[in-house]
Amino acid sequence: MSELILPDITASVPDGGLPIGEAAAACGLTVDALRYYEREGLTLSPTPRNAAGQRRYGVGDVRWLAGLAMLRGTGMHIGEIRRYAELARRPGTEAERMALLEEHRKRVLARMAETRRHLAAIDLKINAYRDVAASGSKGVTT
Repeated sequence: MSELILPDITASVPDGGLPIGEAAAACGLTVDALRYYEREGLTLSPTPRNAAGQRRYGVGDVRWLAGLAMLRGTGMHIGEIRRYAELARRPGTEAERMALLEEHRKRVLARMAETRRHLAAIDLKINAYRDVAASGSKGVTT
């Protein structure tokens, strides 16, 4: 069994679903972002509404939205997320979804490598400033 990567944010979703504010908060989104995702066609299906016409997000909706938030957090562009959502709505597209995620993974790994190089440069600068501070000199370190 695979390890759960995202926190189980759906454990507290009641049978009637969550209102938009609670669903957005559970997924780490703003209400505006969640509405944007809906307008852009990024949800798997239209969001159900209660008798008063208010949005109600069920467990599946919240899980999907949390996944979208994760993809955006890793830098996936909205166009790619839209394509992923389009594919996810159609059975038999698992290979295409996997290919899309594999390409995105390559970009994420490249950004991580670049971030590690930048972090190493920052660490060198910090150590240089520590050396200057420890020696009591007023040398300038760039």
